[in-house]
Amino acid sequence: MNAIELEGLGKRYVLGERVAYQTAREAAVRALWRGQRANDSRSELWALRDVSLSIGEGEVVGVIGRNGAGKTTLLKIISRITEPTTGVARIRGRVGSLLEVGTGFHPELTGRENIFLNGAVLGMSRREITAKFAEIVDFSGVERFLDTPLKRYSAGMQLRLAFAVAAHLEPEIVVVDEVLAVGDAEFQRKCLGKMSELTGEGRTVLFVSHDLGAIAGLCRRVVWLEHGGIKTDGPAHAVLDEYLRFGIPAQTRVELPSDATRPADLASVELVGNDGAATVRRDEPFRVRLRFRTREPAFGLDIGIYLLNREGVRILDDVWSDWRQSEFLADEPGEYEATVEVPPVLSSGEYVLGVWFGTAVEDLFDRELLSFEVAPRPDDRKEWIERPRVIQPELRWTVSGKPAGAA
Repeated sequence: MNAIELEGLGKRYVLGERVAYQTAREAAVRALWRGQRANDSRSELWALRDVSLSIGEGEVVGVIGRNGAGKTTLLKIISRITEPTTGVARIRGRVGSLLEVGTGFHPELTGRENIFLNGAVLGMSRREITAKFAEIVDFSGVERFLDTPLKRYSAGMQLRLAFAVAAHLEPEIVVVDEVLAVGDAEFQRKCLGKMSELTGEGRTVLFVSHDLGAIAGLCRRVVWLEHGGIKTDGPAHAVLDEYLRFGIPAQTRVELPSDATRPADLASVELVGNDGAATVRRDEPFRVRLRFRTREPAFGLDIGIYLLNREGVRILDDVWSDWRQSEFLADEPGEYEATVEVPPVLSSGEYVLGVWFGTAVEDLFDRELLSFEVAPRPDDRKEWIERPRVIQPELRWTVSGKPAGAA
């Protein structure tokens, strides 16, 4: 029996339309205005269109795709947070959602009080929350601050507490959106372990993540969304291979938009071959240049890169902090550039470069950005197929920059 059945699902948003209380006169005027613009396709955005999908009971399915592909909208419809514009979504069983982690928290209440409040918002009874209270507190790691108002928690502590509450729901269907971006590396491992428990208990799980390695490890089936529709649906290894080949642009430089609301953000990422060459060869090192800007001191700021092979497995993962000589990566506002050199340890083939940027308690950026190919040496035999291997070479970082306002 299927736990989730979607038929011709579509979700349309009208750009610029306000969702608010209004008088009858305002509603009539707005309806007339919409009628006059009915043929203006630019005023509409279809987040999902004609999506049909069946997921069996106990099946664990990963959902991948670029930003804006419709992944979160799909989960919100399945969770009954929003209604579809077209089509039907049939859900059999209680749904537990780990989407916008922290919804239902109140800053003036203590951590203890917020556990009960958030649990109630997520559909847990007081008896269920009481029975799981000790597990939730232990999982979150905020026991010392349990009777402190939430407004005094760091952003990372709030997220850990919110995830701990949501992760201890016991529904038949679990939908998860990017929860592995919560907290530091140690807590992310705990999140991944909790996800493994859910999949081992026979629950139906729909898992959205940019971490393709986590998708490959947890899911046997993967759905690839592209422009609001299903591009590919099949075995995880086959879909991830196709996505890594064609879903991430093959380019050597990516410019990223500025976000003035954040204390720091990534500006650009560039991949450079040996001696500035445009190609990467198997027997030569290559460099990754990362430009970033800081607007205020960001304690514990760090930056790192990771490489995925065609199967979505992380074969290299390294951060600058292993080599830093001072307390902070960039302790004054300004523009900085970090460069890391990767030695010639990769076999020839296709790879994906991802970048992580954040602090000890918050991820500011974590995404696969570009794909590239490592060319064989001129004397490599065509039929030579190298054995796959997991590597962790020693990488050295250099950071340079001029703080804003410096002489």
